[in-house]
Amino acid sequence: MFLVVGLGNPGAQYATSRHNVGFMAADEIFRRYNFAPWRNKFDGLIAEGNIEGEKIYLLKPQTFMNLSGNSVVKAASFYKILPQNVIVIHDDMDLPTEKIKAKTGGGSGGHNGLKSIDSCISPEYNRIRIGVGHPVNRDEESIVNHVLSGFSKSDKQNIEKDIEIVTDLLPILLKKGIAEFSNRIGMKLQNK
Repeated sequence: MFLVVGLGNPGAQYATSRHNVGFMAADEIFRRYNFAPWRNKFDGLIAEGNIEGEKIYLLKPQTFMNLSGNSVVKAASFYKILPQNVIVIHDDMDLPTEKIKAKTGGGSGGHNGLKSIDSCISPEYNRIRIGVGHPVNRDEESIVNHVLSGFSKSDKQNIEKDIEIVTDLLPILLKKGIAEFSNRIGMKLQNK
């Protein structure tokens, strides 16, 4: 049993922003693998599904990014899912839009959603980092404006391909682990 979490901010004004890449990925997983309808629970939207024999709970926290951990810990506790079976999909400014990285554990890299989850369940969960590029300036205002902005046409195409790759390879992560998933991502990105 796994908890797959897509990070983002609730509200139509954020729907297509860089910070909502996790929500976009969750929506594609929901669609592709025919999950049951979304329900309001655990301060989030949760759907139940099955991917190649693995029971999956798909979660989109509705708490705003900096409180994502509140929703994640409620769902993980209720379903008795350990951190090593939690998979968080999120935006990463340190990667360009055509890059995806995956790993278990590590620091938050300044990502408020990850900081919140780290403090609620420990940092030892799986992370799928989808690149959203970074602003020229690294001051706080530039960063906030960047993550809450939409994508250029070429960046949007890259993000759609990234989300497709993550969705295609998710069964590998569930069955063979993060290292094999990461290897397969590398191969797919070389060929895209």
